[in-house]
Amino acid sequence: MNSQSFGRIPDGRAAQLFTLKLPSGLQADITDYGGTVVRLLVPDRNGKLGDIVLGFDRAEKYAAHSSYFGCLIGRFGNRLAAGKFALDGRSYSLATNNVPAGQPCHLHGGSEGFHRKLWTAEMITCDGNPALRLTYLSRDGEEGYPGNLAVTVVYSLTAEQALRIDYEASCDQPTPINLTNHSYFNLKGEGTGDILDHILTLSAAHYTPVNSGQIPTGEIAPVGGTPFDFQTPKKIGDQICLSHSQLENDGGFDHNFVIETGKASSPALAATVHETHSGRCMDILTTEPGVQFYSGNFLDGTLVGKSGQAYLRRHAFCLETQHFPDSPNQPTFPSTILRPGQTYRSTTIHRFGVK
Repeated sequence: MNSQSFGRIPDGRAAQLFTLKLPSGLQADITDYGGTVVRLLVPDRNGKLGDIVLGFDRAEKYAAHSSYFGCLIGRFGNRLAAGKFALDGRSYSLATNNVPAGQPCHLHGGSEGFHRKLWTAEMITCDGNPALRLTYLSRDGEEGYPGNLAVTVVYSLTAEQALRIDYEASCDQPTPINLTNHSYFNLKGEGTGDILDHILTLSAAHYTPVNSGQIPTGEIAPVGGTPFDFQTPKKIGDQICLSHSQLENDGGFDHNFVIETGKASSPALAATVHETHSGRCMDILTTEPGVQFYSGNFLDGTLVGKSGQAYLRRHAFCLETQHFPDSPNQPTFPSTILRPGQTYRSTTIHRFGVK
């Protein structure tokens, strides 16, 4: 484990980059700015290491863009309709920082969400393996949310060749919470081309359709007979090519899938991705009831990553483990409300292998 300078954030404070590494070569570089996974080095079937996540080489570049590459998302991941919700008879208005189809919404915690915070970092060990503990206190009223929220996130590498993320939080007033990590993956390697030939399997027989503003309609729809059926392994590109009204809004996938295990007490398999050229495989296990699959529809080549390559459309995908979007406004969805005296806990594991 080691750390190094990673530039400065807009208020002038210095950011640091922390490296966690296993003898196998598995390595995660994480900055305290946004709790961001900057690099994730994973061996291919020949043992050659490749960086499989999109990102930048300085904190200044993360601050200059709202790409969400690799960062921690909060207080609420994904969208809240019109930036509003009601809780215990009181209405709250949040920042509206996204306008799909001309319909304002609150996205990923707002303009100055957790992705733009300098977290307090401490290098530790978990079960003898390298880990990084990040803490942040979100003050009452930040981005419009009620109450003080104390958050701890631990990134650790495990003997199972995995990157594990453990989230914990407590509050002094009732508040919505939905934490996740927003890494963009390409198992061939960052900057090496599109992800259309990646083979995806999702443990999901249902998904949550959205309206033109990317807000869930409230329906929990079956995936059977639709492009959303990844219950058996499918190439991402093959499914994008299928005709469906839900794929027309963004020209691809940006939808929440309902994980069959629901809110599990221990991490359960939610997704598997295989890239045949490198042989790399990634299993995602989580305690969350949903996962947002995004197929990189809005990458357009304007952002140039840490290797000097432009990030073009569909050059990466996201699988964000989460509660469902807009849950505070959807009474039939699993609750995302945390109350004083309760402890929010969530775990997601990215486990790597080859075949």
